Amino acid sequence: MFVIGAAVAHAQTPDGTMKATDHQNEIATFWAERFNGFFEDPAFPLNSDDAGFLSYYHPDPNFRVAAKVEILFGEQPFQMPTYAGTTSEYVRYGIATFRIGEGPEILLTLYRSTRLFADPKYKDYLFVPFMDETNGEETYGGGRYLDLSIQDIKNGLLEIDFNKAYNPLCAYSGGYRCPIPPPANHLPAKILAGERNYTGPTKERPVIQ
Repeated sequence: MFVIGAAVAHAQTPDGTMKATDHQNEIATFWAERFNGFFEDPAFPLNSDDAGFLSYYHPDPNFRVAAKVEILFGEQPFQMPTYAGTTSEYVRYGIATFRIGEGPEILLTLYRSTRLFADPKYKDYLFVPFMDETNGEETYGGGRYLDLSIQDIKNGLLEIDFNKAYNPLCAYSGGYRCPIPPPANHLPAKILAGERNYTGPTKERPVIQ
């Protein structure tokens, strides 16, 4: 289990490349900033008292991969089911192909929300829901999500860091419309990175007046 605590000091090798401690520091900062912001949001189902129920795998650079991306053209919007029984409209943007260590080739579909990409603030946002062989045991049974950006695709390559995989709000509370990861993103591997199971009591979605 990885506990968010004091930041790890930055360090570099003589040739200027980052050491593993830099990645640990990046991931620790990512989770600390993410949940500190959420705890201040009255619409978020958890509060700071629930922080002890959150846990993460220790940052592992083996789960930060360089994926080849095939951009898809002419894709039609489709309805992605949610765990609330509703649907949300998405369109496939591309297919990312990568390996974890010496493992087999894995394909991951990148999606765009038709609702969000009309907003200039989110026009480059890519949504990546996925399931893997840890779900229901070490991680949330309904899968996890990644947030990526079109701007991060450089020369056909995209860095995907599964250490930033997070739980949908449905992992903590009822009342949310969390997209169900499509079968194409059911990965034949254990992604031992990112957020683990929430172990606290199930919450109720806050009612904002």
